[in-house]
Amino acid sequence: MSSTDTAPAPTPQKTSTVRRAGDTVFQVLSTTSGVLILATLAAVFFFLLMRGFPSLVSPVQEVSDNYRANAGGFWPFVMPLVFGTVWASLLAMMLALPVGIAVALFISHFSSRRLAGPLGFVVDMLAAVPSVVFGPWGILVFAPLAGPLYRWLSENMGWFPLFADDPVPSGRNMMTAAIVLAIMILPIITSLSREIFLQTPRLHEEASLALGATRWEMVQQAVFPYARSGIFAASILALGRALGETMAIAMVLSATGVVSFAVLTEQNPTTIAGFIANNYPEAHGMDSNTLIAAGLVLFAITLLVNSIGRWVIARGKK
Repeated sequence: MSSTDTAPAPTPQKTSTVRRAGDTVFQVLSTTSGVLILATLAAVFFFLLMRGFPSLVSPVQEVSDNYRANAGGFWPFVMPLVFGTVWASLLAMMLALPVGIAVALFISHFSSRRLAGPLGFVVDMLAAVPSVVFGPWGILVFAPLAGPLYRWLSENMGWFPLFADDPVPSGRNMMTAAIVLAIMILPIITSLSREIFLQTPRLHEEASLALGATRWEMVQQAVFPYARSGIFAASILALGRALGETMAIAMVLSATGVVSFAVLTEQNPTTIAGFIANNYPEAHGMDSNTLIAAGLVLFAITLLVNSIGRWVIARGKK
């Protein structure tokens, strides 16, 4: 054997991964939490289905003075409630989304650091106000102040279908409910959008400014494209909050159960959550089952909206 021959390379040994106790505990806790969430949702669904099933297959009895017995069954009874729920939520989103994005953009990119801190704190504190506080505020403070504005809109913009017909003097109409609901979901949109705007890569912003773009052009070129999916996710979360809101709508809205797009009159649709809150304490027997079945419909609507949102976000990432 020549001296130039080399010894065979040693066989690499398999390295064993040491699993720490903290990793095991974290995995168990996270897995258990996920399973509990799914189990809770499944339990709620089956409870609503079992309690509401008699109303799904039987004619609806009288539940309140505004909702008489419906020979057509459950679905003709619940469709006006579905319309009111979706219509109030969409109106609130149309009012809150532009304002929330504008406030978040001002805090993150246009205000000074000395002003951004207090503004962010105020927005976060607004999210902590319970909904039962917004209801009396809407009735006692906002509705009387908005009465002259509603009359002006009816007199000068009555040609627009939303502002047609005479406004209700008390101000308890769909417009007031939508504005109160928009104020409630505004902190969700603002807080999430602000955090997303702050996560925009700094190099992208500096590159846009270096090419001669103004600050607003930089926002259009670098911030909005990066934050598009995050803004949509914040909107879906806010929409889910609006769909399920109960007490503020029940207090503010003077509802009669009609299907109407007019927002200033006293003939207003009502939401599923508000209807259940107003009628469940006096309901019994089949009436109780009917309201629970309506809750099942609201559960399905919320689940559908969130599922569509998740699908759109996942598609955007791809």
